[in-house]
Amino acid sequence: MDIRAQISMVFHLDKCIGCHTCSIACKNIWTDRKGTEYMWWNNVETKPGTGYPTRWEDQEQYRGGWELTDGEPSLKSTSKAEVFPNIFHHPAMPSMDDYYEPWTYDYKNLFNAPEGDDQPTARPLSMVSGEPIDVEAGPNWDDDLGGSPIYAANDHNFSALTPQQKAQLFAVERLMMFYFPRICNHCLNPACVAACPSGALYKRGEDGIVLIDQNRCRGWRSCVAACPYKKTFFNWQTGKSEKCILCFPRVETGQAPACFHSCVGRIRYLGVLLYDADRIKEAASSRDEDLIEAQRSLILDPFDPKVVEAARQNGVHDSVIESAQKSPVYKFVKVWKIALPPHLEYRTMPMLFYVPPLAPVMSAKEGDVVSNVSKGLFHDLDEARLPLEYLAKLFGAGDTGKVRFALKKQMAVRVWRRALTVGDIEKSLAERMLREAESSPEEADAIYKMTALCTFNDRFVVPPAHREMAIEMMEDPQEHKQSAGFGFLSAPKRGS
Repeated sequence: MDIRAQISMVFHLDKCIGCHTCSIACKNIWTDRKGTEYMWWNNVETKPGTGYPTRWEDQEQYRGGWELTDGEPSLKSTSKAEVFPNIFHHPAMPSMDDYYEPWTYDYKNLFNAPEGDDQPTARPLSMVSGEPIDVEAGPNWDDDLGGSPIYAANDHNFSALTPQQKAQLFAVERLMMFYFPRICNHCLNPACVAACPSGALYKRGEDGIVLIDQNRCRGWRSCVAACPYKKTFFNWQTGKSEKCILCFPRVETGQAPACFHSCVGRIRYLGVLLYDADRIKEAASSRDEDLIEAQRSLILDPFDPKVVEAARQNGVHDSVIESAQKSPVYKFVKVWKIALPPHLEYRTMPMLFYVPPLAPVMSAKEGDVVSNVSKGLFHDLDEARLPLEYLAKLFGAGDTGKVRFALKKQMAVRVWRRALTVGDIEKSLAERMLREAESSPEEADAIYKMTALCTFNDRFVVPPAHREMAIEMMEDPQEHKQSAGFGFLSAPKRGS
């Protein structure tokens, strides 16, 4: 048993308001340089929708992630025989058109235009060529257009729906949307790391954050093609690949990443998990229908004395184990089982989990009265506007049962809290719903507290970095003691 620590995340989609504050915080800190104009390490998509880059979930086109070959996971995007032929051009890599051509505006024309009868305008200018362009796409071009047949109809997750279900989704009474914020998942089985010919990508042993060594990167872009979530980008100015670093300089000083800290809806949770690295290949080799339980089995109980002792023997510090015991992510994923990974069928074992949203109930208008299809106060899940099959494609590796369980427990918690606070529901009915959702009043109160009344320290349990221990494995700690914390051993080389 090889026990390691992994910083992990949960996003509660029922609380996301789509304000993009997280995206702007990340953009201003990390990707405001030349060559990174089109990069959004954090972006918020509208679902149903095509996302960024366009249809990134279509692995028939982009060939990201892993697939089973003779029962073992192998990269879709490349192989030993394909590395050299594709080293300068990868046929499955997204182009600028799949992202968007970044632009700014000719603001000086507003101030320097000659006096005249017409109002001067600021024309859009390409941030790549500097030439005037017609803006045709953006990082969230289909923002709030979840019911649009132009954009939402091209959502790849609709492949799990029947033609009748897809047709019904665009009826006026079924229009709905939800927000889907995305960052790098810092996977346990990252395809980007496996695909890099230069060995520039690596997963930090002390906390599992996936990083790119800018000195070793040669710009082959295999990582861009291999990542099924398309969260690795190519900097056209420096000729290097870049990606979300989970704000590790902040994490090492006990702070939450910028996108987490700035989140207005307080949907984000961060904590550390203990997992068994010896079983990653076994879990990634599971059948699609078994993947969720296989990944959950990798996550170990931080209160188990045997796990604690094995973690200590493997060099995991006691303070990290204590952080794992307080981790909100462990509760959401392993204890309550209401947080699910995105597209686990890609077999990268993502360490970002989502609490799926409760969709609104079907309704009908008769005169001036709007009535719900369900006559009860809380509608049945099968009467929601968004089919369970869609959410299962996105979060359950196709298993509607896991999604149904997560939604039932959320709904039971709502009923329980309403019975306690409003009193228009009988307590016995609320308790019965909790039993049917395999929950209890004590667990419902804990979920309610964590989702509605949580403090900053409840949401973000950042483990001590102990960078000095990681450095001792590779360098003389006295010679390189200045790197305990954050910073570069040598200045990064960038284009002029």
